[in-house]
Amino acid sequence: MNKKIITILMALSLCISATACTKQSANTTSNTQVEATSATSEASKAPVISSINISSGESETVGAADTFIELSDKSTVQGNGATVENNQITITAAGTYSIKGTLSDGQIIVNAGDSDKVYIILNGVNITSSNSAPIYVKNSKKTIISLADGTQNTVTDGAEYKFESNSTDEPNSAIYSKSDLIFIGNGALSVKANYKNGITSKDDLKIQSGKITVDAVADGVKGKDSVIIVNGELNVTAGEDGVRSSNDSDVEKGYVLIEGGKINITATLDGIQAETNALIKDGDVTISSGGGSKNAVAKSEFGMGNGGPMNQGEMPTGDMPQGDFQGERPEPPEGGFKGQRLEGEMPEGVQGQMPQDTPSDDMSKQADSSTSEDETVSAKAIKAAANIVVEGGTITIDSSDDAFHSNNNLVVNAGDINVTSGDDGLHADSTLVINGGTTEITKSYEGIESQTITINDGKINLVASDDGLNASGGNDGSSVNGRVGQNSFGSTGNGLININGGYLTLDSTGDGIDSNGAIKMTGGTAIVNGPTNDGNGPLDYDSTFDMTGGYVVLAGSLGMAQAPSTSSTQNSIKVNLSKQEANTLVRIEDESGEELLTFAPAKQYASVVVSSPNIKTGSTYKAYIGGSIDSTATYGLYSGGNYTKGTEVGSAKVSSAVTEITQEGVTVRSGGMGGRGQRK
Repeated sequence: MNKKIITILMALSLCISATACTKQSANTTSNTQVEATSATSEASKAPVISSINISSGESETVGAADTFIELSDKSTVQGNGATVENNQITITAAGTYSIKGTLSDGQIIVNAGDSDKVYIILNGVNITSSNSAPIYVKNSKKTIISLADGTQNTVTDGAEYKFESNSTDEPNSAIYSKSDLIFIGNGALSVKANYKNGITSKDDLKIQSGKITVDAVADGVKGKDSVIIVNGELNVTAGEDGVRSSNDSDVEKGYVLIEGGKINITATLDGIQAETNALIKDGDVTISSGGGSKNAVAKSEFGMGNGGPMNQGEMPTGDMPQGDFQGERPEPPEGGFKGQRLEGEMPEGVQGQMPQDTPSDDMSKQADSSTSEDETVSAKAIKAAANIVVEGGTITIDSSDDAFHSNNNLVVNAGDINVTSGDDGLHADSTLVINGGTTEITKSYEGIESQTITINDGKINLVASDDGLNASGGNDGSSVNGRVGQNSFGSTGNGLININGGYLTLDSTGDGIDSNGAIKMTGGTAIVNGPTNDGNGPLDYDSTFDMTGGYVVLAGSLGMAQAPSTSSTQNSIKVNLSKQEANTLVRIEDESGEELLTFAPAKQYASVVVSSPNIKTGSTYKAYIGGSIDSTATYGLYSGGNYTKGTEVGSAKVSSAVTEITQEGVTVRSGGMGGRGQRK
């Protein structure tokens, strides 16, 4: 089934975002249960509740062995249900088989009945096959491989396989099963796959326990219908995808579920890839994909002040002057002046020209949404064609491409997420919801990106070389120009950012909070540092930013600076300044000297916007720069303490939703109180 159709079907059956299903209150599949509310009106304030109700099922245990197999140049069988012929051991019946010894060039084959459950105890084996899968399950209802406590087991295949006929390419993995495959026990297993994949099941693959190490030239661990990791330790090094579920024809299948365990994946392509859902309940997950963030390809991005050649007008790069303009200046187009900028490093081995003038999210990023995975190169850490849900655990990612990427929806309910990314930190084509947990994005191109972003709770701290939060529309291609990574995200004007709670800090080179549409804030705290170039702003929205609650501090350049909309029910103050060095205090207080804001921006700034429930209509507020304070800051924000006054830059009485205080000699563009405008 076409991947686009699968995504649509999954979106219909699994509505994860508050805005994904505006006409549906709840939807359930066998995989995931979600309660969702409309994004319209007051309903957007309600938290999105998402729970993963799929489980790993009943645990398997193994009893005493019925049959004992000793591997050697002359392998022997004691018991029933297995035969030996030409270094090929074939198991033909249900039962429990204990295997130990060394098989230098042979196979363990399971060819039992359709209703037979086969238990294999690996009790210290070293199995090598030069031309096929060392362990090959041709048929059974279910095969359970138990790693005996205290044992080390090794499985190795050759670089070339001989198949039964020209019409088949099965088996193609060092351990290959056509039926359900389950790993249990507390021993160790090392799989060296020289031909293609490490461990494959054409049905469900479950790792219940054990220490499993896979080194594969292609995919590491692959279950067509599902991959389920319950516990144990899994270490994967893969020339292609690390862990993959590949069923793209059934919306109930093709998922990856992680309930616990310690997982370490190093993959040349995607770390975890699910054709439908990637679901993480718990566990310690570490992923490096595409060589890590250091291997990200330079971006071809439009923006001003980044040292790239301008392609509209004759404006120089760098910061806009703070005083009056001399002579005529081209009127800025929607979204500001656009020039090309190149960031990052080319990975080794990439030659040829850079992509030509790929537009940013302020303009339009073109993508061919019909491009299949097989036609592109993808190096994302966790990728799902339908949905990603994180309910807990610790997830550490270093990716050349997106760290999290969903072609539909992404929900974070809990957990500790630590991301270093060469592209997006968290990306969803449709909706992205954060209900809790801690998200640290220490490096990214764009931090959090989706058509609709909803933050209900949690702690988020991110650094982005372009936009911090970006609400746009369209989809994000796996690659452009053959590189490992690079977004191509469309801009439609339907973007929406909802901030209802949580604590958010952003450090951006591009726009801090950017919506190609609207922003709504009802609660929580958002602090933005940057940008320093006047081609971007700490805040950027196309239609409205309705501020009805919460606390916002935005510090950055002045050229494109915006404040919340005048239609907001909560007041804001925008201070326009000459350039100030990083860590220079900005202080706003009322007539009695009571503190409204004391903030030390982490970067150079010329604009500060604050919105707080404490800004009272009819009150007069004064703004200062410099001075000192004897308290301790949290993300640059001070509370309490004794402030030694710096230089007063102005004062103003609050008479409307947005009040401006402008330092003498500074000229600002019109439209700074919401919407776009130009300097005057």
